[in-house]
Amino acid sequence: MDNQNKLNIQIGTTQNTDGIYVEVTENGPYILHGKPKIVQQFIVPNQQGTSVNYKQGEEFEAKDATYLCRCGLSQHKPYCDGSHKKAAENGVDLTERATFNPELLTAEVIEGPVVSLTDDEKLCAFARFCDNGKRIWNQVEDSTQNSVDLSVEMAHHCPSGRLIVWDENNQPIEDDNTSASVGIIEDVANDLSGPYALWGGIPLKSANGEYYEVRNRQTICRCGQSSNKPFCDGTHASMRFQDGLPKQPKADGKVF
Repeated sequence: MDNQNKLNIQIGTTQNTDGIYVEVTENGPYILHGKPKIVQQFIVPNQQGTSVNYKQGEEFEAKDATYLCRCGLSQHKPYCDGSHKKAAENGVDLTERATFNPELLTAEVIEGPVVSLTDDEKLCAFARFCDNGKRIWNQVEDSTQNSVDLSVEMAHHCPSGRLIVWDENNQPIEDDNTSASVGIIEDVANDLSGPYALWGGIPLKSANGEYYEVRNRQTICRCGQSSNKPFCDGTHASMRFQDGLPKQPKADGKVF
């Protein structure tokens, strides 16, 4: 990967050392470099319908350069089949709209007695792990260890990186053990398909050659309808996006 010395890396993020990165092509697919794991991740709800964890589904082959659909139109998802060439006539505009500014510039800060929370709502991918317990915004205002632990757990499951929990020394509490992988998010409770989740410090290169801020957790659009491309803005939920892939996690699928 080129220009590594120019990458802006979010505080608390560890960039992967395996040369894994994603490249956005102009009016075309994503190109995934470095052969990370590509795997379905089903959002699993509890009995109350609240998202609590992920369960693994099908795993897909990655090559040295893997072309992933980002228009939502491919009949061979998650791979590109050239359908982006007819994106415009299908009402899909693949123009990137996101800024290159550090995410924390626009995040709201919520201070609690033990930990604090930053929340950048524009990144919301509608995964809803934040609704567990008393909801993360209320949970961080509770000083008990159970509340602190639950707040951290909710943030770590937030695939978009919208939510980050910070300790008393103003350091983000992040999971350094997350390996670089691409999750294909499936929403069990709402019977719809979500974005690609980039886990583990995967750089994202714009079609103009500039890199977005590297973050431990981020979600990129695959329905073709986000207003914040290449990032997901939750539009897949309102349009009831379906990717045509298997809709059940494996019986023995790993729980994340």
